[in-house]
Amino acid sequence: MGTSAKDVKNRIKSVESTMHITKAMELVASSKLRKAKERMEKSRSYFEIMSEALSDIASEDRDGSSVFLKQRESKKSCYIVIAGDRGLAGGYNNNIVKLYSENAVNDNCVVPIGKRSLEHFKKHGAEIISEDYSVIDTFDMEKCISLASLLVDGFKKGDFDSIYIVYTNFDSMLSQSPRIKKILPPEIKKSEKSHSYILYEPSTEAVLNAVIPEYISGMIYSAVSESYASELAARRTAMDSASKNAEEMIDDLSLKYNRARQNAITQEITEIVAGAEG
Repeated sequence: MGTSAKDVKNRIKSVESTMHITKAMELVASSKLRKAKERMEKSRSYFEIMSEALSDIASEDRDGSSVFLKQRESKKSCYIVIAGDRGLAGGYNNNIVKLYSENAVNDNCVVPIGKRSLEHFKKHGAEIISEDYSVIDTFDMEKCISLASLLVDGFKKGDFDSIYIVYTNFDSMLSQSPRIKKILPPEIKKSEKSHSYILYEPSTEAVLNAVIPEYISGMIYSAVSESYASELAARRTAMDSASKNAEEMIDDLSLKYNRARQNAITQEITEIVAGAEG
């Protein structure tokens, strides 16, 4: 057997080894995805109810007395940017960074969620408010409440005038879309229903000020849930595609290996025949 056939055989082993890894990563992503989708679906329902309740309360604050509803001149914004902890998920992480870069103004600060998000903003020298929320795998409701409190305090003190969240929406198993949403001051949908019969104690402003941190923490939790499910789906799709590509490469290399082996055998036979005739 010639050297070329041996090289092809080594190449086949290398591709097979890579394919085993991609298949394993696909299985891991698939096993985590079911639970992540369940959490995402529950968070959607929670956020919809919270958004409706906030709109109802805000519609009663006709004077706009709450500090959270007053529109300010946006001199500085804070962005919560949610990416993944790992790569090998197609364009998932790059799409989030690209969306942020296209929409963020020069004077802003960031709260990175996900190791890849933290790495990116450290590399580019961005103003990072906190690195305590950089691991998305362990991001739970407790951290959402903690982060919401941090952001609310910063907004009240005037450290920034608006807060945006950059995340990936889970459209389907095969489609995930990066999005950006303003969460403070909140985008209130005016309710067509009259709620004048509702009496808020001690005041509408006090109730609204108490609800806003809950609303923000719920918004963060929902965005993290959407992003995490999207990351797993993107990785599952990417690893499935990589495994199929590896299979095609192995088939192609196997043909080359068989041809090289056949050529080597033919060459040996030719040399034996030539020697016998000599």
